[in-house]
Amino acid sequence: MSDLPRKAVTRTAKLAALPIGFAGRATWGLGKRIGGRSAEIVAREVQQRTAEQLFKVLGELKGGAMKLGQALSVFESALPEDVAGPYRAALTKLQEAAPPMPARTVHGVLAERLGEHWQELFLVFEDQPAAAASIGQVHRAVWHDGRDVAVKVQYPGAGEALLSDLTQLGRFARLFGPLVPGMDIKPLITELRDRVSEELDYALEAQAQQEHAAEFADDPDVVIPGVVHQCEQVLVTEWIGGTPLSEVIADGTPERRDRAGQLLARFLFSGPARTGLLHADPHPGNFRLLPPDGSTGEVGESVDGEASRWRLGVLDFGTVDRLPDGLPGTIGDALRMTLDGDAEAVYDMLREEGFVKDSIELDPDAVLDYLLPIIEPAQAEEFTFTRSWLRTQAARIADPRSPAHQLGKQLNLPPAYLLIHRVTLSTIGVLCQLGATVRLRDELESWLPGFVLDDASGPTEGVVHEEGAVHEEGAVHEEGAVVEA
Repeated sequence: MSDLPRKAVTRTAKLAALPIGFAGRATWGLGKRIGGRSAEIVAREVQQRTAEQLFKVLGELKGGAMKLGQALSVFESALPEDVAGPYRAALTKLQEAAPPMPARTVHGVLAERLGEHWQELFLVFEDQPAAAASIGQVHRAVWHDGRDVAVKVQYPGAGEALLSDLTQLGRFARLFGPLVPGMDIKPLITELRDRVSEELDYALEAQAQQEHAAEFADDPDVVIPGVVHQCEQVLVTEWIGGTPLSEVIADGTPERRDRAGQLLARFLFSGPARTGLLHADPHPGNFRLLPPDGSTGEVGESVDGEASRWRLGVLDFGTVDRLPDGLPGTIGDALRMTLDGDAEAVYDMLREEGFVKDSIELDPDAVLDYLLPIIEPAQAEEFTFTRSWLRTQAARIADPRSPAHQLGKQLNLPPAYLLIHRVTLSTIGVLCQLGATVRLRDELESWLPGFVLDDASGPTEGVVHEEGAVHEEGAVHEEGAVVEA
């Protein structure tokens, strides 16, 4: 395949083959069980075959199909190792690459959006894409002023394909259930569909990215490439190299895994406090581990100096949650009170915020017992995120026989917290893929409103970023200030 399949009948046929394939494997599994093989072994074989077909189709189609695949890929840590292992490579491939759009199509988009003489804007433009994602692909180039840049070009027809895919996938979302234990896929698909227009709007993406770039311009830990030029279907930003997080996951040293994990947690919690925006697409393809100046950053390279010199590069601001006051203080308050063991206060807050509906009565102590294992990483000075820990949590919540499963079904997730919840879960999934040891509590104390009580005036507040943007050469430049509360 060399182009984005845009005809509805073509995409629908490929997606429609998924539930048919699922049904066929279920029949195959039944036959195996009748033949004497254990139900558990057969179930895992069916799960593995299902995943292989699912990610193959989602990766080929790009669009909404690939977007769902990327969202699911960060949860592979929740699967049993003998199931996850065989297709982990396919998930990593989804995070970093997809079949490229032909050069003639790319040139056509650039000529339409940048003008007939678009080549004059670049000293060098590489036709072979450096990366491909769900709605566009990235080409490396040199801007006319000599800067190395990344040129993101949107697939023609991407919007139509995105909506069509997610509508189709939503019809059989329940079939994905066995792939990610304890996770309801339908709300995820609904939320992805609701954000289609935002994802396709490169002007919004440019503004969100430049606000982050301005705020983190002198940050020693996080690097955000600045925006160079933006127009419909084309976004040009500064190029950053480094090692993709997927490669750190596969081959990185323990020191680099830990450093990447610490910075990922720091960016998750500090971003909303500093910019009023939450980066809402935290899969490994959107992050780079950047080496100290003067080194290449290759995974196997020996670099002198402490691990603390490495930085986190962050890409793709197409999906953000706008949180002008930072993360809700309710989250910090609830975490703090849960760690303090104050069951009644936690329960009252959850009910007040809509996590427990008025028509439902729950035992506050049971709610506390449900929450404590989930927030275990916030209890210790440092916590090692592992696939086995995540599998234990997923199994506890997914097992219909467990009290945690029964209680979880009675809790409600208010719409305002939906994206925050998904981003947090996704980030935890990546931390478990890294196997990183992280001082999470440090980041919560520094950036999460309400997590630490100020003796004088109650919960401490995070920093607030004042916004104001001006446009220059098609870019969005942030003129803002940080106000310490």
